[in-house]
Amino acid sequence: MKLTRTLLLSLLIASGSLAGCASNSAQEQADTASNQQSDPRDPLEPVNRAMWDFNWEVLDEYILRPVTVGYVTVMPQFARTGLLNAAENLQEPAYFFNNLLQGKVDESMDSLARFVLNSTVGLLGTIDVAEKVGINRQEEEFGEVLGVWGVGTGPYLMFPVLGPNDPRSFSGDIVDGMYYPMAVLNNNLAVARYVISALEGRAALIDQEQQLEQAVDDYAFVKNAYFENLQFKVTDGKSGDKAIEEEELENFEEFESMLEDVELEEDTQ
Repeated sequence: MKLTRTLLLSLLIASGSLAGCASNSAQEQADTASNQQSDPRDPLEPVNRAMWDFNWEVLDEYILRPVTVGYVTVMPQFARTGLLNAAENLQEPAYFFNNLLQGKVDESMDSLARFVLNSTVGLLGTIDVAEKVGINRQEEEFGEVLGVWGVGTGPYLMFPVLGPNDPRSFSGDIVDGMYYPMAVLNNNLAVARYVISALEGRAALIDQEQQLEQAVDDYAFVKNAYFENLQFKVTDGKSGDKAIEEEELENFEEFESMLEDVELEEDTQ
């Protein structure tokens, strides 16, 4: 059962990573492929590549994808939505503590309110009542907390079956699993939650498969997407080029304001 759970998690992680990397151009991928041997983030690349091929070309192709297609075909949409809502609701206490550990008090209170409201009025989380009244989900993993505290990701790891990972995120996942109610769930409920979340994550990835197939180097594509997604989450979206552009805009606005002050002084003289 543990093998099944980790297998399903592998493509869920990849799906989240790929969603954050849709804008990569073919030229950027080619440049990445040419420089992949010198990537300091990936000192175990030969082993990681072999694990990626096994995960994607064997486990996904012959197990996870067929099961996902069957699940989507047979299960009515309202049932899928209810099951996914219930699975995600179990994570709200973790979001509460992880937001609080970053000083995000308002977001932390949102997570607590969502858990209480959805677990009661929302029939054990199957109905996202909180979303309907304007209380949005504030997802924060303990791995993100460690990132905010200055802990680095460590080397890139492609686990057999489990998929893309790194020491910081792996440690964070362990801590997230120790929060209530995750820590008190019996094995069947825990496995059910992982299965539902992973199947829905893989279902979302089906529409993005073409991006992966067209990538010059699918392994490098997923790896870069994985790290971009980690950085995006740790900085709450203010990372990379976006952060640089915002900083440049602020500097320009300050410079423009200074020019206006100088012109005003000249006019008054």
